[in-house]
Amino acid sequence: MDPTAEPDAAAVDAADSDAPHDAPAAAADDAEMQARYRALSSPLRLRILRLCAFDARTNKELAELLHVNPGTMLHHVRTLVGTGFLRAEPERTGAQGAREVPYRATGLSWRTRLPGRSTVIMDTFLQQVAEVPPEDVQISWLGLRLNTAHKAELEDRIQALLEEFKDREPDDDGDAYSLVTVLHPDLNPRPARPEAHPS
Repeated sequence: MDPTAEPDAAAVDAADSDAPHDAPAAAADDAEMQARYRALSSPLRLRILRLCAFDARTNKELAELLHVNPGTMLHHVRTLVGTGFLRAEPERTGAQGAREVPYRATGLSWRTRLPGRSTVIMDTFLQQVAEVPPEDVQISWLGLRLNTAHKAELEDRIQALLEEFKDREPDDDGDAYSLVTVLHPDLNPRPARPEAHPS
């Protein structure tokens, strides 16, 4: 049964009269979000979005860059188009005269909060960084001890910086970089304090 289908009149009449009038719309919205979550649950599809962030690329180009069969790539591209993460641009003529459809990322993934996304993003990051020479990877790991207010301040400042650079137009003379920030609870408990003894 299609969860996004409109109910027929009989179904509406039989429904609980106390049900909210926007229930079908809510169900459709929920189905749409579930489809988006599934689309972003694949490291390969996240890598496709990264490759299409600045430049429109064809199915063939994506398949070659990610070493994937073109038929498999077409399935992933169609999934991303169907969920709004990629959009098709006007057809163009390829090197051998064939008509090709390039695709560009819409930026919707930046605004979609994916349940369990940290695992998917880390898997995607590990796939990408495995192809980069180690000397070109800059990484820092900082241990902090923060109260609730200072943790919130750090999160807000990081997010503001990311938003600032996300909203900039890409530099025409720029090179492509990937930035991953990770903030997580550290398994570093406070040492037990010795009990004070009365003098």
